[in-house]
Amino acid sequence: MLSRTADCLYWMARYTERAENTARMLDVNHQTSLLPQPESFLAQSWLKLLTISKLEGAFHQRYEAVNRTNVLDFMIYDSGNPSSIVSCLFAARENARVIRGRITSEVWETQNTTWLELQQWLERRGEDDPSRLLEWVKYRCHLFRGVMYGTMLKNESFYFMNIGTLLERADNTARILETKYEDGDALDGMRGTVRSEGSADGDFFDYYHWAALLRSVSAFEIYRQIYSDQVTPKQVAQLLIFNRQMPRSLICCINELIPLMAQVKNHQAKDIERLLGKLQASLDYADIDEVFEIGLEQYIKVFLERINHIGDAFSKTYLIPLAVA
Repeated sequence: MLSRTADCLYWMARYTERAENTARMLDVNHQTSLLPQPESFLAQSWLKLLTISKLEGAFHQRYEAVNRTNVLDFMIYDSGNPSSIVSCLFAARENARVIRGRITSEVWETQNTTWLELQQWLERRGEDDPSRLLEWVKYRCHLFRGVMYGTMLKNESFYFMNIGTLLERADNTARILETKYEDGDALDGMRGTVRSEGSADGDFFDYYHWAALLRSVSAFEIYRQIYSDQVTPKQVAQLLIFNRQMPRSLICCINELIPLMAQVKNHQAKDIERLLGKLQASLDYADIDEVFEIGLEQYIKVFLERINHIGDAFSKTYLIPLAVA
């Protein structure tokens, strides 16, 4: 397979996954922002959403205030933001167009129809509840993945698409964990503010903070099935890092990546296999108590460095040099 073809397959799937992840986080934040809470916490929650995507600098170049309206506009509609939903869906469609001969007509039609229907949403910009658009984005991304699994041969094209999806998913889950858990003192301070202002109690704050994190990766119901009790930081982290059955957990993504890499391996792939094997071992032989002893923020920071190193090595080995996410 040509590197250009592999590049388009990989980034088509990765941008689609990124659009879905962005829609998930925005929808949860939007729904949570409608609940009674201190203004300081509300502004901080929108800022943290930008922090997850490493877009604070780009946002402040375009907008003065961090609020719901501006962040939604920036993360959904702004074509100058490469991680906005509009930018991701456009990039996914363009990559699909270039390699139409390597995907089924159903996969192409799904990507193309998504882009065409998005134009109708853009014409009604600002008129609809943002949650309706975000639910539609999630639905179209689910549809793409279902059509891919239901119509594609299990060949190199399929493997490159899945690798792109899983690398993006692992990166997103880790970024959400890193951002939600960082600066524990600030969170404690906010909890005290909630109590002092009398708008809610500490339990309210804790519940919706961690429930929002779980919902952003579609894990709230899964958490309830497994733990059946109060939402706690340690159990949330355990689910999203170490649960092998949780589709968006870090260990699940890595375990699914390894056999896919074996399917596309070449004589230059030994370094990628080594990096993946070491990362898998670090997850297999760690536990949640050890993670919290090290510090969750530090643990996730190291994971992100390693998964991004794997992504860079994969790009250099298989894709067009200097491809930009």
